[in-house]
Amino acid sequence: MPIPYVFDLGNLVCVDANPLPASNHISEADITAAARDCAQGLLNQLLSTCPIVRTDDSVTLTLPAGETRLPREKPVPADKPMTKWQEFAKKKGIKAKQRDGNLTYDEEKGEWVPKWGYKGKNKDGEKDWLVEVDVKKEKKTGEPGDVRKEKREERRERIQRQERKERNNTKKQAARRANK
Repeated sequence: MPIPYVFDLGNLVCVDANPLPASNHISEADITAAARDCAQGLLNQLLSTCPIVRTDDSVTLTLPAGETRLPREKPVPADKPMTKWQEFAKKKGIKAKQRDGNLTYDEEKGEWVPKWGYKGKNKDGEKDWLVEVDVKKEKKTGEPGDVRKEKREERRERIQRQERKERNNTKKQAARRANK
């Protein structure tokens, strides 16, 4: 009595549990006949159980989800070790801050403008056609100051200060690397 085939239509698998003849009596014709019967059974099962959709230019057969779990070709990758900074941040409870991008909303203009660079928000007040003069500064120095020029100089000083800090940091890093 032949054993019925077991089908996994999602993976297009037909399992034939019927034994083949003894190993010394197996011929190429026996193997070909068993493969043909399995393929025919799989096609019959697909055409009888899966929904078929016909369009003007094609016929589509929708397969169900696969039942058999297939093994991975390669092992599951190992977790990457944490960097020294990640270990330190975890120990101290430091979390990455959200990067909010380069744009900021300008209430006066009613549009999004860059924080820095061409037409940047950091240059506000440098090119205003009307600026308020600080009377206290004028009394101390005795001469009227150029407010626009002062704002430009403040911004340039901030940039230079930041560049100095960056240079010092790179020097410290190079010294630490040399000591290792």
